[in-house]
Amino acid sequence: MPVAFKDYYAVLGIPRTASETEIKSAFRAKAREVHPDTHPDDPTAKEKFQEVNEAYEVLSDASKRRMYDRFGEDWQRYRDAGIDPDDVRTSTGPRQYTRPTHQSDEDFERWFTGGDAPSGSWEWSEGGGFRDGGGRFSDFFNLLFGNDEREDRRGARPGRPTRGDDLEVHADVTLRETLHGTRRKMTLQTPETCPTCGGTGIIRGGTCPTCNGTGQISKTKTLEVKIPMGVKTGSRVRIAGQGGPGMNGGPSGDVYLMINVLPDPLYRLEGRNIRMDAKVPLYTAILGGEKVLETLTGKVALTIPAGTENGRVFRLRGKGLPASGKQPAGDLLVTIQIELPQNLSDTEKAKFAELRDMRQ
Repeated sequence: MPVAFKDYYAVLGIPRTASETEIKSAFRAKAREVHPDTHPDDPTAKEKFQEVNEAYEVLSDASKRRMYDRFGEDWQRYRDAGIDPDDVRTSTGPRQYTRPTHQSDEDFERWFTGGDAPSGSWEWSEGGGFRDGGGRFSDFFNLLFGNDEREDRRGARPGRPTRGDDLEVHADVTLRETLHGTRRKMTLQTPETCPTCGGTGIIRGGTCPTCNGTGQISKTKTLEVKIPMGVKTGSRVRIAGQGGPGMNGGPSGDVYLMINVLPDPLYRLEGRNIRMDAKVPLYTAILGGEKVLETLTGKVALTIPAGTENGRVFRLRGKGLPASGKQPAGDLLVTIQIELPQNLSDTEKAKFAELRDMRQ
């Protein structure tokens, strides 16, 4: 049965034909609407905010958006497999097909890699991969999606200990989480040595029916990972020994958590510095005063000198990303945005006119 996927267009409230400008505008409006800071008593606010960020991250990237439009929820699987959505010759209809029993795996492999297209079609099921009419996994797709390592196994010397493969998992974190650190529960599919054939792929002189000759099976694993404070987009968090199994007594590989810091409608990350805007009344900018800022680390009182101009930037040292290794803590850069008074009364207008005449 086809699996319903999260509609990112519906999350942002835009049509599938939306332009880049419309996507960005919808994101900003939606992010402000569901931001956790504006809903402190709503336990689902953080989840909603992350969902909006997730939708924007995909739809604002032209390449990711094409993959998403083409493959839906499975877009990352196809992207990681190196598939170009503009070149794939599979049907664009619903992902629920059957394949005639006379059609072989080799037929489909030749079609998928550029050969002649076979007659009939295939079925995709979430968690099951591509199956033929008899229910057997396609060796080609197991290889394509990382479940088949027979080539590596053939290349390894018999009896020689071989380290298992490293795996990568992507994780989105908010800017606030980068300041304090966080934890994530990650569910992933990891290869393990087939218990039936012991990893040889062969049993009683024939192909192992459990692993189809690959020597490995796929197992669902849940890991709770600590993400340290100060991570940035592109940072990697290593979970040792949780990757693919080793061969002939070799050690297991590692899992690497690939970090992506989600965009925030109120704060902007520049290196280890954080930027934000602060609205200041005209009178405070002219006469001086104090502005209380809601920052990612709590409330901060900023002194506004008399005569502060619009666009002036104040630097609050050490209020950016925390120190990490040899890198010092970043700063908070606050840009002043002067607010002009609205809906002036006749008396107020007269006062401003009087002030204007005094300055001329």
